[in-house]
Amino acid sequence: MDWDNARTFLALYRSGTLRSAAAALEVDQATVGRRLAALETSLEARLFLRTPRGYVPTTAGELAYAAAERMEQAADQLERQMQGLDRRLSGTVRVATSDTIGRHFLMSSIARLQSQHPGIRIVLATSTHVTNLTRREADLAVRSVRPDNPDLIVRHLSRRAVGLYASHDYLQRYGEPRQGEAFAGHRVVTYTSGALKYRIEALCGESIRNATVAVEANSGLMIVEAVINGLGIGELPVHMAQEIPQLVRIWPKQEEGYDIWLVMHADLHRTARVRAVADVIVEAFAQAY
Repeated sequence: MDWDNARTFLALYRSGTLRSAAAALEVDQATVGRRLAALETSLEARLFLRTPRGYVPTTAGELAYAAAERMEQAADQLERQMQGLDRRLSGTVRVATSDTIGRHFLMSSIARLQSQHPGIRIVLATSTHVTNLTRREADLAVRSVRPDNPDLIVRHLSRRAVGLYASHDYLQRYGEPRQGEAFAGHRVVTYTSGALKYRIEALCGESIRNATVAVEANSGLMIVEAVINGLGIGELPVHMAQEIPQLVRIWPKQEEGYDIWLVMHADLHRTARVRAVADVIVEAFAQAY
């Protein structure tokens, strides 16, 4: 099985359309179609049904996916192992994190890194989506979820907390909520249902069943902005919200803690540029205590 054709097949299987597969591979749609046709010809099997909703894998396609995924894992492992021998302090390092962590901790770290090693280029992806480091979606990640994959190296960076905040303007209009009333008569700002793996049913332990959900966002920074602009009460990182003069903390004794972890694949641990990026991130969190 040709690896380029297999990569194309995997992209189409995961995305379902020629356009999105082409975008993921950074090629044109004609190339995706040509490689798929070549793969189907070599295997003498039809791998997808073309439907109005997109490309749906056939039984043969499902079997091919398992084999192609094993090829991808082997190729990724080889690339990681070769990079692990790289002693150059130059090249690209892909970092995945949330937008709030990126703004508050990582930007200053990247600036310091590039003053020391200007040959290192950072590709920063900010999202609530948990990246898959074994598939090379990123070289390292700073996240609030600790992975259990034994191939990953995990380092604890910090213990932080979220609290409830509202703007001065909001509190003038609605007053402060009463504990135990599930935000009755109040408006709240939350993450969208697709942004997190779980449904938001409470803020800092207080149910939101009686609240009006005024804004849903898939970005932590947009939630902060919504709260600043008086759109509702939100659950915000204390280290960030306490520095914003427009915000007032509600029920200061009520908060929920969370941990922040640095994660990288074991095969990349000794890559010089990845190690340099990891070191400045660790330093940034150590200085933030």
